[in-house]
Amino acid sequence: MSPGAQGRNGGGGPLDGAVVAVAGAAGPAGRAALRRLAAAGAVVVGCDADAERLAGAVGAARDAAGGATVTGDTVDLLDPAAARAWAERIERDHGRVDGLVHLVGGWRGSRSFADTDLDDWAVLHDLLLRTVQHTSLAFDEPLRRSDRGRYVLVSAAGAGQPTAGNAAYAAAKAGAEAWTLAMADGFRKAGRAEDPDVPAAAAVILVVKALVNEEMRKAKPNARFAGFTDVDDLAGDIAAVWDRPAEELNGTRLWLTAQPERRP
Repeated sequence: MSPGAQGRNGGGGPLDGAVVAVAGAAGPAGRAALRRLAAAGAVVVGCDADAERLAGAVGAARDAAGGATVTGDTVDLLDPAAARAWAERIERDHGRVDGLVHLVGGWRGSRSFADTDLDDWAVLHDLLLRTVQHTSLAFDEPLRRSDRGRYVLVSAAGAGQPTAGNAAYAAAKAGAEAWTLAMADGFRKAGRAEDPDVPAAAAVILVVKALVNEEMRKAKPNARFAGFTDVDDLAGDIAAVWDRPAEELNGTRLWLTAQPERRP
């Protein structure tokens, strides 16, 4: 087991010494998650398709967390074999995998439903759904072997109440949610050897309206970003997933923004 897997910055909390993988680690939300998880004492392994941006994100998280164990792997998550090899490598190198945080994102939309471009669907299907399928299947067994396994999907409120111009995006997000809830049912049915009534791990969905970061605020200083979740706040909510027991968390949708009222 890697020496870093003993935890450096945690104070005996639920993430101290945990080994957590972050998919989509080079984006604003991924960078925030790397920093927060490392500061809580986790050994963090990020992945992204962009090697240069990933290296910057890993270095910044390592520095911010006082030399915590943060590493990065360039992985094509659209390749199921590459995703599985990544999961196997993490477990081999660190002796365990305690979490996968899915932060691979993307957005495309149209002015109206009739203007929907099915090329947008092809792109978003890959980014938002295929990567969920590949990471969940790759990490399912390693997470079951952990005593604190968590699969965390960040989704959007629009998945349950899509607007006319967001058909492709909402459909991809809804598919990702359904897939994650199926994983949660698998965890529930597996149970723990010592207590079959406790899920083997927990799969959970964090629901936001949209995300905002400091660069967006600087670019639009007069914008309100009403209902948006700051990426640093999201990172705190991700870390808090390990504070709750699997039987309470598994298969839930946790709202980080106000739930929309049902349209007539």
